[in-house]
Amino acid sequence: MKVAYLRVSSTSQSLEIQREAVSKLNIQKIFEEKVSGTSTKGRDKLKECLDFVREGDELVITRIDRLARSVLDLQLIVKELNDKGVILTATEQPISTKDATSKCFLDMLGVFAELETNLRKERQMEGIAKAKAKGVYKGGKKKINVEEIIRLKAEGYGATKIAKELNIHRDSVYRLLKK
Repeated sequence: MKVAYLRVSSTSQSLEIQREAVSKLNIQKIFEEKVSGTSTKGRDKLKECLDFVREGDELVITRIDRLARSVLDLQLIVKELNDKGVILTATEQPISTKDATSKCFLDMLGVFAELETNLRKERQMEGIAKAKAKGVYKGGKKKINVEEIIRLKAEGYGATKIAKELNIHRDSVYRLLKK
């Protein structure tokens, strides 16, 4: 059976290009998700896909960075697939787990996917540092109105009721009341 895994990083991105790429390949089952690929945590459809495939299946992706952006995650996924007897192939890159040369190229592309992620993080941190030095970066906007918590507490509300009223977590109420 041919199974496809498609992923983009955010909900605002489209999976359409990946869908088109695999539509020509007689794919019987497609798993899609919109979540960051920097980790396997929180990637429910990836887990579901890996649980679904079985010996003799082929897992199709469009590019290696759609599967993993970490060398370790990639190697663990490939090992799991190999242990199950599942072949991994990509539509846009000459990689697969069918032969040694393709496997080598797969590993190299994994290194570059992780490098790209790390470079992006470095650039982001440099930008934040520059903005902080200029006094422009103030961090995220405060989402909890502390005065409102204090007012509700003074009216006799308990932490649970305050949390429900303000649609925040009860731990946040306790933490802010301690200040």
